[in-house]
Amino acid sequence: MNKELKEYVEERIIPMYDGFDAGHGREHVNAVVEEALRLAGFYDVDEDMVYVAAAYHDTGLSVDRKTHHLESGRIIREDRGLRRWFTEQEIEIIAQAAEDHRASSDHEPRSIYGKIIAEADRQIIPESIILRTVQYGFKHYPELDKEGHWARLCNHMAEKYDVGGYLKLWIPESRNAEGLALLRDIIHNKSRLREFFEAAYAETAESQGR
Repeated sequence: MNKELKEYVEERIIPMYDGFDAGHGREHVNAVVEEALRLAGFYDVDEDMVYVAAAYHDTGLSVDRKTHHLESGRIIREDRGLRRWFTEQEIEIIAQAAEDHRASSDHEPRSIYGKIIAEADRQIIPESIILRTVQYGFKHYPELDKEGHWARLCNHMAEKYDVGGYLKLWIPESRNAEGLALLRDIIHNKSRLREFFEAAYAETAESQGR
C-alpha cells in the first residue's frame, strides 16, 4: 500500500468518524478497512483503491444519514488530493464502490470493488449488530422508552437480517454467511434475542448516563 496515501487518509479522513454515532465510529471504519483488504486478497484488484473506498465509505454521514452513501461518493469525487494517486476513471470506480455499499441499496454493486466494500461493511457479528442497533436507536429516537427500543430492534432485525430481508451478501470468501445464520437463530428465538437486547440496552444506557 502507498505510504503517502495511507498517511493522507489517516490524517484527513479517518478522524471524521469520531463525530459519527457509536455504530459508525473509528472502530467501525477500521474494521471495514481491515476486512476489505483481507477480501481484496482473493481478487485481482488494486489494494489502494479498496483501501480508499473502505476508508471513505461512510464519510457522507457528515452531510446526511439517509443519503450518506451518495454523499460519500460525492466527497470522493471532489477530493482533489486523491488525484495524486488515482486517475479519474479509478476515482469514479472508488466513488461508485462507496455509493453501492449500503445494505438497503436497490441494485447490485457495479464492480468487484463495490461488492468488497459492501461485504466488509456488513460485519455480521450478532452481539455487535444488536448493540449497534440499540445505540443507533438511542441517538436517533431518544423519545422511545425501553419497550419502544425493543420493538424497534425486532422490526429492524426482521426487515434487514431475517430470511427475505433486504440485506444481501456478495463475496463467498467473507465470514458473513456464518454470522448471518447465527443471527437468524437468535432472531427466531425471542427469549434469546431479548437477552441480547437487555445486555445491549444496559451497556448503552450506562454509557450515556441514563
